[in-house]
Amino acid sequence: MSSTEVKLSRLLILAQKFNNFYLSGIHKCDIRPFVVEGQQVGLIKSDVLKHLKKYPEVFCIRACEQSKQGSVELNPAFRDYNERTEQLEKVLRILRSEGLFPALQGWRDEYFEVKADCRALLKMERAATPLFGVRKYGVDINGYVRHPTLGLCIWLQQRSNTKETWPGKWDNMVGGGLSVGFGIKETAIKEAAEEASIPSDLVKNLVSAGCVSFYFESRQGLFPNTEYVFDLELPLDFVPQNADGEVQAFELLTAKDCVERVFTSDFKTTSAPVVIDFLIRHGHITADDVVDFTQIVELLHVPLQSLYTYKTRFEQSIKQPQFLPGDSKNCNCEIFQKISVENGHKKSN
Repeated sequence: MSSTEVKLSRLLILAQKFNNFYLSGIHKCDIRPFVVEGQQVGLIKSDVLKHLKKYPEVFCIRACEQSKQGSVELNPAFRDYNERTEQLEKVLRILRSEGLFPALQGWRDEYFEVKADCRALLKMERAATPLFGVRKYGVDINGYVRHPTLGLCIWLQQRSNTKETWPGKWDNMVGGGLSVGFGIKETAIKEAAEEASIPSDLVKNLVSAGCVSFYFESRQGLFPNTEYVFDLELPLDFVPQNADGEVQAFELLTAKDCVERVFTSDFKTTSAPVVIDFLIRHGHITADDVVDFTQIVELLHVPLQSLYTYKTRFEQSIKQPQFLPGDSKNCNCEIFQKISVENGHKKSN
């Protein structure tokens, strides 16, 4: 078995372990769906849930006995994007001030949109998204050259030691999260300029290469990530230069050396799938090289949407009105204990 095959097999094992963790978590009620406007938008672990219980005016928490999984729902009395955002942010800022979660110590004042069926329901501070298992979207650019003697070579960046996340780790040449107000291609162009000083006459050659999706868990929380991928062939004489202070070095590696780097502890774990996908598409990792090739390809394109299909009991009550969640035994949420007809529930006496 080749060294590449051994390393990719380890990746397969790690990915399977995470998947098993999720499934077992659902079974034990260690992970519950996070629901907004009747749509599941996230996943909440028990260590986060115990702190959310302190805010019944914001979160409606249903026990597992009342449904197969239980759920955590943002109070349905919050009727629009701005109100949902404001009410959630109040709680997040309190949790941040209490120092309860490492993830919130990386607060950026940068927002990601929380969507269901392509509709934005609210925006959430980027640092908080792992606590709620909200799907995150980003862009990555594989910068490469075709060297006359070394063959395919790939540019990697080394992240600044002052970065809140993954400081000092090696990473793709360019990458960034999809923040509120920016499109996919727009984000790619912006990040290319900020992180690598790629001029407009080169960045216009960006080629969309689909996306990769995967799970990752760390002490920060849950990361159901989708990365929109772009390939960019660069001239031999081009050397990336950082412009925003978030990168401390760049290095051009051969495809073989790149594989070796990706599987070291010095590489950012959540960027590894993008590099592996690139090497597969360019024929440097093939089914002839790796026994578990098809499984690895599948794990680079995990169908995350299959984990966000929870339907609230309120939705079910449209067909079965007797199951309206108005009983305080079923839910901690104040809105279901003192609710108005306007929200579709009976008013308490």
